[in-house]
Amino acid sequence: MPLYEYECLDCGPFTELRPMADSALPCPCPDCGGDAPRAYLTAPMMACVGTERRIALETNERSQHNPMSVGEYAAKQAAKSHRAGCSCCTTTKKKKSATAKTPSGAKSFPSKRPWMISH
Repeated sequence: MPLYEYECLDCGPFTELRPMADSALPCPCPDCGGDAPRAYLTAPMMACVGTERRIALETNERSQHNPMSVGEYAAKQAAKSHRAGCSCCTTTKKKKSATAKTPSGAKSFPSKRPWMISH
């Protein structure tokens, strides 16, 4: 349950742990028992929120007016994970194998390095 601030007109401000459904309702003052309306006295404590959650909240706040499409998100993620001209994203011709093969399909020594035995 969240912690909300209320301000009694006679006793002053106090905080109370209440369900979110009851946050807008007046809360009984712990000192005098009178109904105290909710007050916004301090800013939310964002310093206590973890870095990952804070970044997610900032991202959601920025995108509330113009959310990214699935295609835009995929392109952004692809741009982050690959450097320019990476081999998996470019379409190139298939490399010719360096291992020489006989007409029967048996492998022989590589043509470029005859001293190396392939496995």
